[in-house]
Amino acid sequence: MQIIEVNDKRTIDEFHQLPFTLYRGDKNWIPQLRMMAEEVFHPKSGDVCRWLLRDDNGAVIGRVAAFMIPSYVQTFEQPTGGMGFFECIDSQDAAFMLFDTAVQWLKEHGAEAADGPINTGENFFNWGLLTDGFMPQGFGMPYNPPYYQKFFEDYGFQVYYTQYSYYLDIADPNLPSTFWKVAERVYKNPSYRFEHFRFARMDKYINDFLHIYEQAWGKHENHKQVDPAEIGAMLKESKLFLEEDFIWFVYRDDEPVAFLFMTPDLNQLFRHIPSGRLNLWGLLKIMWLKKRKAVTRSRIIAMGVIPKYQKNGIESAIFYQLRQVMLKKTWYKEIDLSWVGDFNPKMMAIVKRAGGWYGNTHLTYRYLFDRTKEFKRAAIITD
Repeated sequence: MQIIEVNDKRTIDEFHQLPFTLYRGDKNWIPQLRMMAEEVFHPKSGDVCRWLLRDDNGAVIGRVAAFMIPSYVQTFEQPTGGMGFFECIDSQDAAFMLFDTAVQWLKEHGAEAADGPINTGENFFNWGLLTDGFMPQGFGMPYNPPYYQKFFEDYGFQVYYTQYSYYLDIADPNLPSTFWKVAERVYKNPSYRFEHFRFARMDKYINDFLHIYEQAWGKHENHKQVDPAEIGAMLKESKLFLEEDFIWFVYRDDEPVAFLFMTPDLNQLFRHIPSGRLNLWGLLKIMWLKKRKAVTRSRIIAMGVIPKYQKNGIESAIFYQLRQVMLKKTWYKEIDLSWVGDFNPKMMAIVKRAGGWYGNTHLTYRYLFDRTKEFKRAAIITD
């Protein structure tokens, strides 16, 4: 077997083609758009490298990428790099050769640990290894064969935190009445003002988001700085697909105190682009499908409440407001709440009280290069 660095058009094509070979016949797998994957490999800061693994006949049998992004590396007790985009045939020798390559590169770039599988951006896209609940993945959620888990754990990766995905049928008449009555009462409290996102005032909402984000997550060990320019670029790129009233802000005396960001499950559109390349014809096709209301599921990507309001029921009230929106858009049948980390038991409890049902599990692993060092899981959020 031979490791090849991805550094030209041919190897980039092979990097993106491998999953089509590995997942042939798997109806749960939906290809990621190539243009979205490629954005990961052109970060504004940090170093990225990726490799292919060829067998003795020259066929591509595996791939992996490694990242050293300052905003992530400097977050933890030890400098921690990232590993992701791992795909491999069912061969431990092949998998370990890919892991060895990524780990060696990270060591050479100053890392003392590797988290994976992750990406260079926010943790709501392509983050974690699917280990339970093998179903068609929602937009941004990873999918992989079950045998990958053994590769990671036999190599020495340990579970840093567990990610649970829940689903909610917003129109279900049997949703827990107590939760929704409390949610309605908080929503109707005149002290709070609810306002949904509008592209016409995008800069304002980005600033409001940053205000909430820094206070809600600033003290957590997984916190990293968010570039407002990147948020703006993401919103602009998604303008054709986003629903403005799927993004909500809560204000108290004009101070932004909470937000929720939800998106249509674009994978229900992208699965109709079997090549993973979004050309003009593909764009017209998915716009036609969207107009025909082919998207029946949404995904809550992020939610945050600043600490001093986290015991006031604001989270429940946002769910109440969102439910009113969803009940008017009758073609949406389900909300995907992906994901909630086991380090956030309060949010897990809220989701369950709202009537959410368990869907699947992803794991974020950490590999300490010093095998004698004590391993610590992600700290529980207690505030």
